[in-house]
Amino acid sequence: MEQIAYWQQQLTARLTPLYERLFEYWPGMVAFGGLLLAVAMMSHAVLHKRDSRAAAAWTGLIWLVPFIGSVLYLLIGVNRIQRRAQQLVADHLDQSSEPHPVVQPRPADQHLHSLAELVGRLTGLPLLPGNLITPMEARDALPAMIEAINQAEESVYLATYIFGNDIAGRPVIEALAAAVERGVQVRVLIDGMGSLYSFPTVMRRLRQRRIPCARFLYSIAPWRMPYMNLRNHRKVLVIDRSIGFTGGMNLRSGYIREPANTRDLHMRVEGPVVGQLLRSFAADWQFSARETLNVDYVGPLVCGPVLARGISAGPDADIGKRRMTLLAAIGSAQHEIRIMTPYFVPDQTLLTALQLACLRGVRVELVLPARNNMRLVHWASLHLLPWLVHDGCELYFSPPPFDHSKVMTVDGSWALLGSGNWDARSLRLNFELDMECYDPALVNALHDIMDRRRQQAQRVSLESLRPYYLKRLRHAVAYLLEPYL
Repeated sequence: MEQIAYWQQQLTARLTPLYERLFEYWPGMVAFGGLLLAVAMMSHAVLHKRDSRAAAAWTGLIWLVPFIGSVLYLLIGVNRIQRRAQQLVADHLDQSSEPHPVVQPRPADQHLHSLAELVGRLTGLPLLPGNLITPMEARDALPAMIEAINQAEESVYLATYIFGNDIAGRPVIEALAAAVERGVQVRVLIDGMGSLYSFPTVMRRLRQRRIPCARFLYSIAPWRMPYMNLRNHRKVLVIDRSIGFTGGMNLRSGYIREPANTRDLHMRVEGPVVGQLLRSFAADWQFSARETLNVDYVGPLVCGPVLARGISAGPDADIGKRRMTLLAAIGSAQHEIRIMTPYFVPDQTLLTALQLACLRGVRVELVLPARNNMRLVHWASLHLLPWLVHDGCELYFSPPPFDHSKVMTVDGSWALLGSGNWDARSLRLNFELDMECYDPALVNALHDIMDRRRQQAQRVSLESLRPYYLKRLRHAVAYLLEPYL
């Protein structure tokens, strides 16, 4: 015991000066550590942020709010998902036996040839002929999807942003459960944040019915928080690797209740482009569930006249594929651009492209909801719209129910359909799935839908977009948040 006490005294005598030194110098050590962390985070932001405003904002936050700014940048400013996602996409590119046309088809309109070539280079995917695209209102799309699930014989792959545990979601669950009992391979993928839109969440009900399901980037673990700002906004259903559905519709009761408080546009897809929808789902599923699916399209090679290509975009890519597609489409327009979207907060480059189109004499029509479910986004839009209307854009505000449709057409021959909006979240933070389609008959069908919406809408004048000072200030402040809306 005496020997133990002796060694304890010796250890205390040796450590006491060290503790005193640490206590004396710890503020300087913490400050030096914070300085090194700030320099490292600032360097990363400057090197990796392509948007100079975002890089400047993060740099200011890192230096003006020591430690907190650096921690926030580590949590939500660093794109850790890119490398892993790119590897998964590369794996699927290698595994896929998707048919590539021997001769690359071209649109009938010669001035759209360069647009088709550009999107092909952006996506690395071919433009595929032989597709049939059927636009559907949301109230008709949900029963059609349930019927397709009930007829499935081999597989059902469903991805959605929101899957409500309500009168819209429960019939889908019953159809999926029946498919599982028939021996059909069923896989359901729901966005981690979107799964929380209803309580109790639909995940428990899916698991109770033994439906294989997963959540995309969902975790309450602190080391998973860097992904908390990313969303899988894609909506895709693939039946038997031969029939697809995609568009903007979530699985929520607002579409089917009476009266409906939301309307939307969805597409039934038949033909080779279904293989590209299938690959998009399979890559997301492997990322979330670590399971590899068969991505070979097995349907007919000719179902209709539409040239189509899938555009999967998100923060896993080095380039903004969706943003560049929009810019290229605007630049290709010679006569008319028609846009219908729920959220319109484009960056300055897209806004300028639309203004230039107006000044070139291209008719630009924009239909937005008069009442938006996201006020900040609506206010930010109102800050931008006067410039567009001033340069000749035809602006319409559609009355309730809230219109969640997402469509863009160019010159009566090209259409962009899918899940993406005209805001920073869809352009930079969300994983989106759209389709570009070349077919005058399809675009005419879309124009019929857009015409009906426009007939119910009100034309907006420049004077009505210039409210009194406090409202203009509110709109300008909301627009400052544009990179994160």
